[in-house]
Amino acid sequence: MQILGVDIGGSGIKGAIVDTETGKLITERHRIETPQPATPEAIAAVLAQLVLHFHWSGPVGCGFPAAIQQGVARTASNIAKSFIDTDIDQLFSAATNCPCYNVNDADAAGMAEIHFGAGAGQAGVVLLITIGTGLGSALFSDGKLLPNTELGHMYLDNGVEAERYASDAVRKIEDLGWKSWGNRFNAYLTLMEKLFWPDLIILGGGASKKFDKFKEQLSVEAPVKPAAFLNQAGIVGAALYAKSKIS
Repeated sequence: MQILGVDIGGSGIKGAIVDTETGKLITERHRIETPQPATPEAIAAVLAQLVLHFHWSGPVGCGFPAAIQQGVARTASNIAKSFIDTDIDQLFSAATNCPCYNVNDADAAGMAEIHFGAGAGQAGVVLLITIGTGLGSALFSDGKLLPNTELGHMYLDNGVEAERYASDAVRKIEDLGWKSWGNRFNAYLTLMEKLFWPDLIILGGGASKKFDKFKEQLSVEAPVKPAAFLNQAGIVGAALYAKSKIS
């Protein structure tokens, strides 16, 4: 089955048509800058542009930076607060004239990795962290997702919220070298290990492409792998999520 997968982020909105049987992108990825301010109406309009770009008329899966319950956004991270309590399944479906199904963006990335990527066949607890504008998280036990964990909002021992200390955006804003930032990120992973004792940690998002530059700073006991899909995981997982809702 082919589904349009979309990854909605704080800086960019990216989409591609995905073969959900293989996890492969059938088209080139298309990216549009996230509008500022990132209001519900503005993001819905960009999503409509993506649908037009791909001449698409079928189901759309969206990875979205919020906790989502039955299609309703309950939080808003790096997007307008007016998204909170908005039925985004309904809003985006109306804007695109396509059935749209939204899932937390990190959960989407995790689904791609568990089905086809670095977590395929892994027993026990798998923790995926997406490193981008913020820090997203997805937690699986024997392949089953615990949705909406939002672990990037936990506070570290220094009293700072994790994603305001160790996200890729913070690395860029503070002009941190990979080793300095890697030590910060290691403090976050160490806290995650103390709380969840994962059998495997997978790193996704933009910074996962630079894993070799900071892997020596990581001291957790669990094996750490970059996501097989790198920053395409959200697109693939969003398509998988939509497939699960219609099949």
